[in-house]
Amino acid sequence: MTRNVMLTAALLSTSFLCSCTASGPSTTASDPAKEPARTAAPEYFLLRPEVEKAYGYTHAVKIGDDIKISGAVSMDDKGTPTAVGDLEQQMKNAYADLDKVLKHYGYTFDDVIVENVYTTNMAEFLKAAAYRNAIYTKQFPTGTWLEVKGLALPEFMIEIELEAHKAKP
Repeated sequence: MTRNVMLTAALLSTSFLCSCTASGPSTTASDPAKEPARTAAPEYFLLRPEVEKAYGYTHAVKIGDDIKISGAVSMDDKGTPTAVGDLEQQMKNAYADLDKVLKHYGYTFDDVIVENVYTTNMAEFLKAAAYRNAIYTKQFPTGTWLEVKGLALPEFMIEIELEAHKAKP
């Protein structure tokens, strides 16, 4: 490195460090009403308490105005896979469970900002994906679609996880 490049890099580093550690008025909000995600206690929700306890997870947690929802699959209340071999029906069943979780917190699919889909058969999912138009009527969330080798149980063909956000009125 030339001396000028090193000097410029040192000055930029010093300037950056000073701006990060400078005293004076903070530019970040410290009002809990403006930062609920940092100050609000987590609010947990179990959709199927016995199943979730047995497998060691919580179906959803709300912190402030944000909800994170574990992947929903097609199962009954005892954890037995349903609609085995039918990806489209499994997808519909997963969305039905996700709707229950959203409603528990007073949210809808309009509040969903992230949707991640894991499927063991992407080609079949793509054929059934138009069903999502009935779920997301205002806009689609961000997200990722991944084909995976397997899910928690071999009968599961699709798992859908969500994140939702609702601004206070």
